[in-house]
Amino acid sequence: MFVRVRRAARLVVALLAFGGLPAGALAQPAGIDPQALAILKKSTDYVAGLEAFSVDTTSTIEVVLTSGQKIQFDHAAVALVQRPDKLVARRQGDLVNQTFYYDGKHLTLYNPGEKYYATVAAPDTLEGALDFARERLDIIAPASDLFYRNAYELLTADIKSGFVVGKAVVGGARCDHLAFRNADVDWQIWIEEGARPLPRKYVITSTQVVGAPQFAALTTWNTAPKFVAGAFVFTPPKDGRKIDFLRLTSGTAPAQGRKQ
Repeated sequence: MFVRVRRAARLVVALLAFGGLPAGALAQPAGIDPQALAILKKSTDYVAGLEAFSVDTTSTIEVVLTSGQKIQFDHAAVALVQRPDKLVARRQGDLVNQTFYYDGKHLTLYNPGEKYYATVAAPDTLEGALDFARERLDIIAPASDLFYRNAYELLTADIKSGFVVGKAVVGGARCDHLAFRNADVDWQIWIEEGARPLPRKYVITSTQVVGAPQFAALTTWNTAPKFVAGAFVFTPPKDGRKIDFLRLTSGTAPAQGRKQ
């Protein structure tokens, strides 16, 4: 394995030396490219216009040890969304196994392993419930940044720079690769070309954290799902154990930023 890693590193160096990588990927243009914003806006408008969809996400998050070594953890998630007020998100992986329910009135977090669940009254819109979960409970549903109808305004609120890196292929789909920079994170997004400008991949780099750990996710979308009756309603198991949410105290900031 280590031999392969060293060979891969030498290959990258060789590509850089002999121009095997696109020159545009090696230099960062100044300012914010209007074309990058236009592509992002088209994508967020498209997703905002979907009344119902499901999205499967596979993601990797890096943790930096005190020694400086990076460790990666993987998880997979599936989210079912029905606007304006329904969401179920199931996440399973190295660090978490949970299901997030929102039925328009209540928000429930369920841990199927230990069969613990907590339920609380929530705002009557999807965006309001997501804000409530993040700000009051420090809970972020998988890929939820993409679910807001005003996602474009949220994503571009404090960007310092942005540009089109070039074309790429993600999951068999040809995409536009965009890169943006905020005060505390760098983030990239790959958006499918054509009539369905769906986000297919995104990467977030925490530039203010030692070691600059990254969060990366690949997404697969179904824009014409058929949900079964009761898909968004949580029914506790007979042996389920109800607990209370531990809410953030007033003035306490969530542990994770919006783009994570």
